[in-house]
Amino acid sequence: MFIQTFKSEGLSHLSYLVGNNGQAAVIDPRRDCEVYAEAAAAEGCRITHIFETHRNEDLISGAPILAQLTGATVFHGPNAAGTVRYAKTTRESDEFNFGNLQLRVLETPGHTDDSLSFVLYDTEFGDDAVAVFTGDALFIGDVGRTDFYPERAEEVAGLLYDSLQKLVNLGDQTLIYPAHGAGSVCGDNMADREFSSIGYERRNNPMMKIRSRQEFIKRKVQEHHYQPPYFREMERLNLEGGHATSPVLTPAALSPSAFKDLPDETVTIDVRGISSFLGAHVPDSLALPTPMIPAFAGWFLTPDDKMALVAASASEAQLAARHLARIGFDKLLGYLAPDMPQWAAMAEPFRAITVIDLEDFKKRRSAPPENWSLLDVRGKGEVEENPVDQAIHHYTGNLAEVASELDPDRHYTIMCGSGARAAIAASVLMRKGFSNVDVFLGSVGALMADS
Repeated sequence: MFIQTFKSEGLSHLSYLVGNNGQAAVIDPRRDCEVYAEAAAAEGCRITHIFETHRNEDLISGAPILAQLTGATVFHGPNAAGTVRYAKTTRESDEFNFGNLQLRVLETPGHTDDSLSFVLYDTEFGDDAVAVFTGDALFIGDVGRTDFYPERAEEVAGLLYDSLQKLVNLGDQTLIYPAHGAGSVCGDNMADREFSSIGYERRNNPMMKIRSRQEFIKRKVQEHHYQPPYFREMERLNLEGGHATSPVLTPAALSPSAFKDLPDETVTIDVRGISSFLGAHVPDSLALPTPMIPAFAGWFLTPDDKMALVAASASEAQLAARHLARIGFDKLLGYLAPDMPQWAAMAEPFRAITVIDLEDFKKRRSAPPENWSLLDVRGKGEVEENPVDQAIHHYTGNLAEVASELDPDRHYTIMCGSGARAAIAASVLMRKGFSNVDVFLGSVGALMADS
C-alpha cells in the first residue's frame, strides 16, 4: 500500500494517489492531472477510481479530465446542489477495495452539503482505520469554513460539528489527509505541516477542543471569510466538468513590438516580485506576483479576459500560467520577454510607485499632509486584531469594486500586513485612474517591530 501526496502551491491544494496490488485511486485531482497517471505507472498501478471529497470552490477539478485519460470512474457525494455530470454518486458506508486496501465512505457535510470523507483500512492487518481523507471538513489545525450557505449559517455549522464527531470516532491512531493546507482560503488557522492524526487534532486543534455543539456553532457563525467572484465559475465548472489545460503551459515570448500590438482589451499582468513592479512597470498593468495569483487573480479577472504577462523569465511565466489555468483563466496571449530595464531602454513608457518607510509613515501620521488618506487593505480579521488609527479599510480583493467610493484626486498611502497586498492594491487604483498613490513597505509588520 502507498499514499502519494501532490501539493498545488499557491492554492495549497492537496490531492492524493492511493494504490495497492496494481490498482490505484486518486482523491481530489487538480486540472493539470497527467502527474497522477505518471506516478501510478511508476508504482506499477492503473488508476481505476477517482474520488471527490466535495465540489471545490477554489479550483477546477481534474476528475473528468483524468477519467478521460485513464478510463477510471469518478465518484462524488450526494447533495451537490446540482448534477455532477461526470460522476457517479457514492454514499455513507459504500466500500471500494484494491487488493488489501479498502476505502469506506463517510458523509461529512458542513463545509458543503456534498462533503465526503474516505476512510482507509488495511484489511490484512487489524480492524482500525489507518487514515482518512477529510476533504475540507477537517484540516490540520483548523476545520472547514461554513459560510457558503449564509441563509443556513447555524444549521451547516451544526452539521460540521456532527461530522467532526464522526471523524473523532475513527480513533486517535487515524492519520489525516486533508484537501488543503496552510495558506488556503478554505481555512484561517491551518498548521504549516501536512501530517497529523485524529488524536493530535482532538487534543490540539482549537476548534476540535470545543466540546459544546452550541459553542462550536457560535464560533463558526462569527467567522468572516471572503469569496472571490470566480468561486461561482468554479461551482459551475465542477458540476459540468472542465476541459483539459493546454499541453504546453509556457506562454509564447513576445518582443516589445509584438507586445504593443496586442488587442487593446488585453489585461497586462505583472507577475514579477513586488519590488520589481514598484520600481518600474508597464502602464496600466495589474500587479499579481506569481505566488499570489491563486489568492487574488479571481478578484480582478474574468474567464473571458485576454491576458499578457510581464515576467522575469520563461520559468516564471510558465508557473504563472499554471496557477491561472488551475482556476480557469486560459486566454493567455504570451509574455513580455525583456525585463523592464530593457523595456525602458527602448524608450517605451513605464511607471513606478513611491515606497515609504517607517519613519516617513510616522511623520505622515503625526502631521498628515493636505488631501492625504491612509488606506488599509488587510482582511477584516487582521484589522480587528491590529487596528491602525486614521486608516480607512477596504480589503484588497474588493478594491476594484469599491474604488468609486474613493476620491481619485486624493493622495493615498496604502498599507497591509507586509506591503505585498498594498502593491497589488496600488496597481488596481492606478488602473482606475488614481495617480497619487504610494505604498508603506513593511506595513503592520514594521509597526509591530517598532512598538
